[in-house]
Amino acid sequence: MFGARAQKVVLIIVGLLFAATIYPLVFLARNEPALQMMLSLYVTLGVFLLLASRSPSAHRSLIAFAAWSSIAHASVMAVQAIGDVNERVHLLIGVAMFVIIGLALIVVSPAKLAKVSAAAAS
Repeated sequence: MFGARAQKVVLIIVGLLFAATIYPLVFLARNEPALQMMLSLYVTLGVFLLLASRSPSAHRSLIAFAAWSSIAHASVMAVQAIGDVNERVHLLIGVAMFVIIGLALIVVSPAKLAKVSAAAAS
């Protein structure tokens, strides 16, 4: 497990990357409703990852969701890359990006908090 500083740095970087998708959401995806919906989720997730960077151990489930949803997104894009020859390079770059993001979040995810036994609490 990495230290608290590494957790915060990764959460801030990923949070900023996801929140930055507000630009294409507002200016570039006007005629693509499905892309607008997907980008709106990433903007929201980015904001919450930035908030989670303050206290990563209190937001383990959010970090896990961001990690595993990124890997799931990469998996879907990989399957799409097989069928779409014209967009293959673009899709494979996206696959690499989302796998890196997912793995980075998994690697720095905070450990479970140890349960305090009743005997130790008294």
